Amino acid sequence: MPASREPKRVTLEEVARVAGVSRATVSRVVNGVSSVDQNIRVVVERAISATGYLPNLAARSLVTRRADAIALVLPSENRIVGDPFFTQIVTGVTRIVRPLGVHLVLMMTGPDTGEQVVTDLRQGRLDGVILVHTHTNDPLPELLVKAHRPVVLSARPSSAVPITFVDVNQTAGGALAAEHLVGRGCRRVATITGSLDRPPGHERLAGFRAAMAGLGQPDIVVVQGDFTRESGAAAMRRLLAEFPPVDGVFIASDLMAEGALPVLRRYGRSVPDDVAIVGFDDSTAALTCDPPLTTVRQPVEDMAAEMARQLLRQVDDPDTPVRSVIFEPALVVRESA
Repeated sequence: MPASREPKRVTLEEVARVAGVSRATVSRVVNGVSSVDQNIRVVVERAISATGYLPNLAARSLVTRRADAIALVLPSENRIVGDPFFTQIVTGVTRIVRPLGVHLVLMMTGPDTGEQVVTDLRQGRLDGVILVHTHTNDPLPELLVKAHRPVVLSARPSSAVPITFVDVNQTAGGALAAEHLVGRGCRRVATITGSLDRPPGHERLAGFRAAMAGLGQPDIVVVQGDFTRESGAAAMRRLLAEFPPVDGVFIASDLMAEGALPVLRRYGRSVPDDVAIVGFDDSTAALTCDPPLTTVRQPVEDMAAEMARQLLRQVDDPDTPVRSVIFEPALVVRESA
């Protein structure tokens, strides 16, 4: 029986033909050259995925002296299990780095994370780092900036650290929730916030408060959660105990809303007839809620893909200027409000 032959390796020329660009352009994208036009880069990335092209990592590493590996640093494991937001982050980053042959290393925050990440960067085991959802006093962003290493943050930094970040317009998202609740006639409005030691939680609350004041309702009831399903349930119990007449609630994440909705049912409140609910994220949790959740959409996968692009630009050119990329939110109306 004849031995099976290995499948023919896809060449740069084949990728170039599918993308409709030159071989040199494909090579620049594969090697992370930052000067490639963004629209062309996206076309080439799609062609790489479509053709199944795999870079010759050994040859490329000899030329670039890179590890062809980046770290994605996520909050501690107990915070990310079951949260679709983090799945979307991993999917978006992978969409960019996998076709380029760059390995993604997942790390969880802990007491020694900063030291480990900096050591891996200095010893050439990593080319750069994406940090997701750091808290106000987290020293890691500043540590990496001072080490002059490629780093991108998933949200606006909480202090004046010169760091590239990708975020959604959080305050605008909070305002969209306020406008929708008031527009449908809610007059006794409250909010369940995310963690207020993290910029997304603080900014969503600020945007919601400012918009409610502008709409003639400056006095809103605020109950704090921490972006987990369990905290959403606990916060809704506190809210109903402290403010029984509530008829509209902005819940600062879909996952918290998923925890809060069963509490409303147990208290005999119908959604949206008695209490209208607006969430935030437009994650898969919004669709599994009963009823399906009206929510503020942030394009998490696209944002994560942009984080990866920004990081690879820094890896290619350490002198790349610090940038901020802000995506705009949109309201997705379903059955809860």
